Amino acid sequence: MDGCDRHDVFRLPALSASVADARGRIRERLAEWDADPELCDDASLVVTELFTNAVRHTESEKITCVLRERGAVVRLEVTDQGRGVQEPVPCDAGTEAEGGRGLLLVSVLALAWGSDPAENGTGRVVWAELAAHHAPSA
Repeated sequence: MDGCDRHDVFRLPALSASVADARGRIRERLAEWDADPELCDDASLVVTELFTNAVRHTESEKITCVLRERGAVVRLEVTDQGRGVQEPVPCDAGTEAEGGRGLLLVSVLALAWGSDPAENGTGRVVWAELAAHHAPSA
């Protein structure tokens, strides 16, 4: 690891259709940063879950995504515009439930995750940190 500090920030409409765009942007940027395929897959799943939750559980018009690499950690942040009903917590989805396992998946894939109030006073930042793995140098 070369100790670099890289980041990417983008905003998308708070629509279910934007989830694929967010996932694609994260995969593209990590590939440019020579991340290994496992990290690309894990980060794609994490951003899918966090973005989907922001769409489903808030009244946002736009969602901001931040991808940052610092040392051995890749941090994903998804910021909504607020008006959600509560702070995100993993739920105990029953075996027949079609959803409700997203944050549990995030907690398994991430070194750490959590949420904080957005800096502007409205909305919430939900974040996850993953171990930065890079493809071997040629």
